Amino acid sequence: MMSEEKLVLSHNDILNLEKYYRINLINKISGLKSANLIGTASKNGQTNLAIFNSVIHVGANPPYLGFLLRPLTVERQTYNNIKETGYFTINQIIESIHQQAHQTSAKYPSETSEFDACELTAYWMKDFGVPFVDESPIKIGLSFVEEQEIKANGTVLIVGKIDHLILPKSSVNEEGHINLETLGGIGIGGLDTYYSCKEIAQYEFARPNKKTTIKTG
Repeated sequence: MMSEEKLVLSHNDILNLEKYYRINLINKISGLKSANLIGTASKNGQTNLAIFNSVIHVGANPPYLGFLLRPLTVERQTYNNIKETGYFTINQIIESIHQQAHQTSAKYPSETSEFDACELTAYWMKDFGVPFVDESPIKIGLSFVEEQEIKANGTVLIVGKIDHLILPKSSVNEEGHINLETLGGIGIGGLDTYYSCKEIAQYEFARPNKKTTIKTG
């Protein structure tokens, strides 16, 4: 059997690729990413909602999450709102709302709320001044902690402390594991391709000199 032909690219080869081919290729090579909507509001109460595939776990004790923003060479409403109020929400995208969620990536004017334009519902928690997405089963309210510029390309890492966590109690087992499959969780490949979530296996804690086994029960 003949071996499959490989695509082999050097750094310079990648730089010389057609722009959108390069964007699609490099955005997808790291595999599936988390799919989330980040909700914010300005100090005047104008709400904003934007899709992100760059949310990352920063730490569990204390509980921190982060996400990457593109360089601040143009106005970034999400960034501006977080700096004004100090708060933001992260809301997991599920299968039933992925089309509306993707639509939030359109360049709406600052006076337009993506909640309204994309037919998603703002959920407000008492004494927390920025909106969650009501349709999202996992809602996380965060306060801004710090930002770090990635000097290599000007992107900005925003880190937030989890102040509030809202999710269905039935989706969490006695060990704290969340069943993302039953919640309808999805992942993003690149910038525009969505994948459903299916659990393959959950393993016991890995130890040296012992074959890893799948959890039962």
